[in-house]
Amino acid sequence: MARLAGRVVAITGASAGIGQACAEQLVAEGASVALLARRADRLNTLVADLTSRGGHAIAVPGDVTREDDVRTLVVRAVEAFGRLDVMIANAGFGYHGTLQETPADVMRRLLDVNFMGTFHAARAALDVFVPQKHGHVLAVSSIVGRRGIAGSSAYSATKAAQLGFMEALRADLVGTGIHASIVFPVSTDTEFHDALARDYHLHVQGLGPRQSAAVVARAIVNCVVSPRAEVYPFRKAKLLAVLSVIAPKTIDGFVQRFMRRRKE
Repeated sequence: MARLAGRVVAITGASAGIGQACAEQLVAEGASVALLARRADRLNTLVADLTSRGGHAIAVPGDVTREDDVRTLVVRAVEAFGRLDVMIANAGFGYHGTLQETPADVMRRLLDVNFMGTFHAARAALDVFVPQKHGHVLAVSSIVGRRGIAGSSAYSATKAAQLGFMEALRADLVGTGIHASIVFPVSTDTEFHDALARDYHLHVQGLGPRQSAAVVARAIVNCVVSPRAEVYPFRKAKLLAVLSVIAPKTIDGFVQRFMRRRKE
């Protein structure tokens, strides 16, 4: 039996990677999905594929840095399916470089997409969730939001901002029937590095565990079914978060080995 039959989920950054994998797995579990991303062609292709398999999905082209676009996602979801139960704030991008290698305009864009995109998504969803007294906001962060690594200070900062935001939101929502969750993937096989090369002409390499977008999506779907505060798709990553509190200086040296280094 489909675990999410009748549920409606909105997803930002849905045209590829974790967002696309979430859409596919949620539809397989019986949910209807409203999908937002900038690439309308990719969204339309995904929606066509999902509907050809009997799923219910709509495409809402837009940019998470524009509040009106994210509010349109929520409005369109309710118009199409009659309700909204879950918002997955997934849109984001990365940048690798030391502080001196990170221009201020890159930092501003990281904040605008990674943090403000989450802010807009949560705020728009709460306009529906609060009156109906139920709902679930999930933010896709990164393990570097729990423990920054060398060479990623700007990216880590935006992912840590998501953490602080979602922790406070979760406290705000105690007793309301609305859930807030944050997801901490490790390095995931997506278009992350392709986007770095395309937008900033950066090619990087580094060590560390990897996982597929499908694995992350499965962890997110399980959290939609049974909400919990934090999700670690790569379970051992939670140990890093704990050790960073107990012995931060020691962990500084440990995570230094995972620095993403630029290839010439």
